[in-house]
Amino acid sequence: MTLSSICKVYQGVADRHQMFRLFDRHAQRPHRYGADASALYDGEWFEITEREHDYMLEILPPLWIRGSIFAMREFLTGSVTSVFFSLRIDGVIRHFHGYCDLSDGQSVEDMRLAIIERETRPVRAMTRDERLEHIWSATADAYRDYSDETSPHYLPGHRVITLYSEAAAARSKLLDDLTDDEIASKLPVQLRHLPDAAVAA
Repeated sequence: MTLSSICKVYQGVADRHQMFRLFDRHAQRPHRYGADASALYDGEWFEITEREHDYMLEILPPLWIRGSIFAMREFLTGSVTSVFFSLRIDGVIRHFHGYCDLSDGQSVEDMRLAIIERETRPVRAMTRDERLEHIWSATADAYRDYSDETSPHYLPGHRVITLYSEAAAARSKLLDDLTDDEIASKLPVQLRHLPDAAVAA
């Protein structure tokens, strides 16, 4: 995992219901039980409440605890597992969940640094990728899916979102192909007009 492959996948602070939905954002992926999905999850992160952080710490004995960071004993897929962070950012302790590939000895530190860098930006902004990931995270399962042979634009492994016209007609579109206007229409009002953030090189 590199800093550029680490991505915030939900804007705001997830409550317990949202947290559990975000744990498996790719549940509808093809071949769910047959293929290694490490690459889908590795590097994803989002903010949680202190209550949810402490709840997860108490569910099972952690795999390890290092200062204010702990890893879950149960692996999601391959060598990827949940890592929980308590980080002081601008003088406030905040809590985060991230998926790290523990076969990479640098992955947890890379995640920690990426979260701090992202959350200490002087101006609140979002990258295009963050906008798309938030849309995917916030969309109900009935309105998101993976492209398959029945899709008019079949691209294996690509994600599809349902859009509605002004006449309430539904159509599917690849998530990556959404226009700026379509992205804005799918975001909550408070996120629509945030400036674009430059992607770190």
